[in-house]
This record gives sequence, C-alpha cells and structure tokens, in this order.
Amino acid sequence: MIKALSVTLVIGLFLALLDIPAHAECSRLIVAADPAYPPLHWYDGKKMQGASIEIAKRVLDDLKIPYEIRYVGPFSRLMALAEHGDIDMVATLKKTPERERFLLFPTTPAFSNPVAVFAPRGHAFNYSSRSDLIGLRGGITRGNKFGDGFDEFLAKKLTIGQANTPENNFEKLKAGRLDYLVTGYFTGMAYLLKRGDESKFIALRPFVADSTNFIALTKNGACADKLDAINTKLNQLKKRGELDKLIQQSFKTWKDNPVIGEKLNISNVYTVQ
Repeated sequence: MIKALSVTLVIGLFLALLDIPAHAECSRLIVAADPAYPPLHWYDGKKMQGASIEIAKRVLDDLKIPYEIRYVGPFSRLMALAEHGDIDMVATLKKTPERERFLLFPTTPAFSNPVAVFAPRGHAFNYSSRSDLIGLRGGITRGNKFGDGFDEFLAKKLTIGQANTPENNFEKLKAGRLDYLVTGYFTGMAYLLKRGDESKFIALRPFVADSTNFIALTKNGACADKLDAINTKLNQLKKRGELDKLIQQSFKTWKDNPVIGEKLNISNVYTVQ
C-alpha cells in the first residue's frame, strides 16, 4: 500500500513539473521602440535611431549582453508584442499602471520627457494650467501616455481626438480643426523642425506633465532577469553624464537629417553579437 502511494506521488510530481512553463535562456535580447517619436526614437527607413536606442545599446554593450535592434511596426503593434513577450526590451516609454502589468521598469529613468501643449502662435485662448484646456478641441497621437496624472485628467475632463502621428495633428492644428495638441515637448519640436514651420506654433508653459522615460523589459520575454544589472548600469551612466551626451547627439542627428521612413519594412533588423 505504501509502495503504491509512493509511486502515485512520484507520478503526480512528474506531471506537475510538466505544467511548469519553461523560460527560454536570454541568448539575445530583442530591443524595439516606437518608430515615430523623434528625436528620442524613430525609424529612418533603414534602421531605428534616437537617444532611446543609443542608451539601450550603450547599456547592453557595457554589460556584454548580445542584442538585436528591431523595427516591429507602429507603437500599437510594439506594445502587443511586448505584452506577449515576443520582444524583450522597449526603449523607451513612460511608466503607467497599465504598462506595469506586462513590463518591468528599472528605478533609474533614461531621461526626463516633459509633455507640452502646442497651439498656433497667437492662439485665441488663455493658458496657465491644464484646466484651461477644458471645453477646447484637443488632439493626441494614438497610443500616447503622458503620466504625472495627466492621463486621468484627459480622460475625465478633456475633449480629445486621436491621430496616427504628431504630424497629422499639426496639420489639423494648422487647418483650425484643433485648438491645441498634446505631445512630448522634444517630439513636437522635432516635427516642427522637420516641417520648417516652427515659427507658426508655440509650446505653451507650464508643461502639462513632466514625467520620465524608462527602458523597460517585458515580463514574458526571455531576458526579464537582466533588470537589476541594467538598472545598475543606467545609474552609473547617469551619474557620469553619459546619458545626457547621448541625448544631445540624438538631437543633432535628427536636426541634420529629419526623416522618418515611409515605406516601413518589418523584416529590417540589425544585430550585435
């Protein structure tokens, strides 16, 4: 009787072990980013560029973690892949409760990313705080999150339409179909530099949010165990001023060649061993 029970227990334990999901080894960390958020990250038709990409590369190079920088399509597709663990790192984005369900964030941010209200120069409304936007026609880029309590305020108080890119929203603003648009300050200025009509718009102060962007690892990816090492390296680079240098270089790169690839090719990747 005891022998039979022992055999039953062994079989039961074996079957239970079969139900434990096996985590693949982190042999190569797959990095992706929003392809249309310059100068922080963008796709130029050949490869991903920007401060977020350069910071991720620097961290992974220093840690000697093999990686692959991959263009995966628009931001909505990127986030779906991150949620399913089909990529390992998102470089970079804001931390929100919704994203924390499937992403792991280090304690050290990559950089500050203030969010601005853009309006036509000589705009016809007074602005001193986010409350002044109530009752006006606003625009955001689809999928954007802003942090600092502004997402909740936007959902409850504001009349907002969504477009696929900041450039679409600037066109609507120029045509008088919007009173204002909300986007990252750096990204908004980058698009205006590309358009060559920065004199026609103004970024209003104060910023509606002044939050931070993080490199994030996917919970369901193969490299979630690298979070502590990545956080330590980010902290070292930040203290030495290396992250600021990479951001400044990214602005120069975008200003010299402000191009986002229009014919996007999902098979485009480049790999570092």
